Amino acid sequence: MWRFLRSYGLALLIVAGIAAWMLTGTLIQGGRGPGEGERPMVDVVEGEGGPLRGLLEALGLIAPEEEPEVAALTLAEEAEEQHALPLVRVAAFSAEDLPEIVQLRGRTQANASVAVRAETNGTVREVHVTKGQRVAEGDLICTLDQGTRLARLSTAQAQLAQAQADLESNVALRDRGIAPANTARQFEVALLAAQAGLDDAQAELDRTEIRAQTAGIVQDPLATVGASLSAGGECATIVQLDPMIFIAEVPEARVGSMEVGEQAMVTTVTGQQVVGAVRFIASVANPASRTFTVEIEVPNPTGIIRDGVTAEAIVQVGTLRAHLLPQSVLTLDTDGTIGVRAVQDETVAFYPVQIARDTRDGIWVTGLPDEIDIITVGQEYVQAGQTVAVGRADEA
Repeated sequence: MWRFLRSYGLALLIVAGIAAWMLTGTLIQGGRGPGEGERPMVDVVEGEGGPLRGLLEALGLIAPEEEPEVAALTLAEEAEEQHALPLVRVAAFSAEDLPEIVQLRGRTQANASVAVRAETNGTVREVHVTKGQRVAEGDLICTLDQGTRLARLSTAQAQLAQAQADLESNVALRDRGIAPANTARQFEVALLAAQAGLDDAQAELDRTEIRAQTAGIVQDPLATVGASLSAGGECATIVQLDPMIFIAEVPEARVGSMEVGEQAMVTTVTGQQVVGAVRFIASVANPASRTFTVEIEVPNPTGIIRDGVTAEAIVQVGTLRAHLLPQSVLTLDTDGTIGVRAVQDETVAFYPVQIARDTRDGIWVTGLPDEIDIITVGQEYVQAGQTVAVGRADEA
């Protein structure tokens, strides 16, 4: 019996010693940062200020709980903390004249595509041009077989000569009193008819030579030798490349700012750049896109700009007063309006802006006074109406 009590008593003493030793330790809770998750085990078991903590402190097994130190501020520091103004940095910006432009994207189009047509029936005897050849107005394109037209011309010439001789003979007879005076009219009419027949025969012969009505470049369709053409048949097509036309669509919101005659810079995807002028603005919108067709005429004397090439145009429609700002100074008001915060008499003011153009050098905006001090550092930490301490960007 004594042996039993001694064994269990010794075990209880060991357990009590281990428990007392653990109570002198510290519980560490992970994930709360250095020094933030540590608590004495005795506080975990019985809460803070319990009798067990007092006993352990009296036995010297744990250190007394330290009161947290409260940093004391001097009166001067308290006053400075309560009344210090937020510091911002500002820079002066001035308005400039910004060319107001309308950017268009479209394509080039030949000024005209003219079909050179036959004015009479006939077989093509000779083609005087090749595809891609540049021709001037009046150049010979095709020649038709003359057929019986030369014979008709010769007959008409003979008839005219005979009518002329008959009239001269009648005049002589009337002068001698042999022929009645009223016979003159019939010979004069005969002469006029013969002259008309000659003119018609000559015109019919001339129609066998088909000439260009405009200058340009010869394109398909081009007739071949031996082909039969009727009146109105197409001998060739001439594309007029000078001037060249740039065609684009302008949005309905910008069409009112454009006028006929305004200068435009046209740049093609092939690298050509030329200055032209607006020659046409449609009065009726495209019902599908609600845009208006615009035509810009550009000189193309060498024909280097081709028909159907994608191009862009910039049309200057006036100027406006704007500020060139770095993008970093733009901010949002509490209601989401984009603008800038500026300082006037050490007081913050918010100015909404409208973006006019985005460039590599910065953003052009409108809606600001001509001269303004804009906050460049600290604008996100102040509000309109707040008094601030101001430092300038050009100051050290």
